[in-house]
Amino acid sequence: MVVYVTLAVLMGWLSLEPPHVTPLWPMVALGVGGIAVLAGRHRYPRIAFAGAMVLPVLSLVGGSSAESLLAVVAVYSAGVRCNARTAWLSFTIAMACGAIGALAFTARGSLLPPILGLAPRMVPGGTSLDWVNLYSVIAMVLLIATLLGTNRGHRQRHIRELVDRAERLARERDQQAETARILERERIAREMHDVIAHSLTVMIAISDGAHAAADERPDEAKKAIARVAETGRRTLGEVRRLLGSVRVDQGAPTHAPQPDASQLTSLVTEFAAAGLPVRLVVTGAPSVDPALGLTVYRIVQESLTNVLRHARRVTSATVIVTWLTDAVTIVVRDLSSSVALSSNTGRGILGMRERVALYDGVIEAGPHEDGGWRVFARLQREDG
Repeated sequence: MVVYVTLAVLMGWLSLEPPHVTPLWPMVALGVGGIAVLAGRHRYPRIAFAGAMVLPVLSLVGGSSAESLLAVVAVYSAGVRCNARTAWLSFTIAMACGAIGALAFTARGSLLPPILGLAPRMVPGGTSLDWVNLYSVIAMVLLIATLLGTNRGHRQRHIRELVDRAERLARERDQQAETARILERERIAREMHDVIAHSLTVMIAISDGAHAAADERPDEAKKAIARVAETGRRTLGEVRRLLGSVRVDQGAPTHAPQPDASQLTSLVTEFAAAGLPVRLVVTGAPSVDPALGLTVYRIVQESLTNVLRHARRVTSATVIVTWLTDAVTIVVRDLSSSVALSSNTGRGILGMRERVALYDGVIEAGPHEDGGWRVFARLQREDG
């Protein structure tokens, strides 16, 4: 804006130096129009561009020619703000207007101002060579302005794209971290439920048996209390391991590894000690995948815990684990005369469904047609 106003005043003053033929009011009107174009080029870019194309032509016809700077600013701004196609379209329009303006300027007879101390001379009509020379200068200036504008615009758009990409990657990283935290909390909650619910159920069952045998069979009661203490210590160790996995300030945990399918015999023995006779049948070659082994162990553990907690008058339970080449099936069935599951079974069944879903499996849990409760699960394996 300041550069244009300074140039317009200087060119207007030089055009008014005697002898002159250029009136004052057209230069004032063109100057006001040029200021309006520059002031509104950001808010009204299309209108400003149209004004920047028309005013230079009018200025070359009957003004000081200072408004030619508006066309240079217009093509430069188009290169900065718009894409390459729009920028070169603006350049083409400016070249057409420049051709008209150069033709009008060379056709009119005007007094050239004495710029840089040069003596004024008359241009009576002009020739084709004058038009070619003037248009060549206009074309060169417009081309340079367009190239500078497109180069700067491309650089700015590239920087904005890099910034947007960095922000998008940062958001995706934060979302992935939050998702990982949620999944980890779900995993820990599932593990805590399996460990604590199973252990408390076993401890309660053993304690009830010890209380019933305390008067008549004190030795058996003492053994039962010892098993309660052993179960409690083992549960405390597993809880510490689970909590230690989320403690980042005390180094890696040193507790025992998570159970797998090879410990099903110990699990069945523990339930038998709690008063639930369990028959275990395992066929096939077990998987070497520790995660799959843990899933099988937790499904059997949760199913037997539900039997011990909810079933009434249980005579026995059967666990059948069949390892196939591409899958593993689990069947847990109790032979109780009746089953009374609570209306709110907590996270037990939901936890089993979530574990099975990780292996594209299916699970069914419900009363069996011959009585009792039956849990059937099938999980896909990839190491077979």
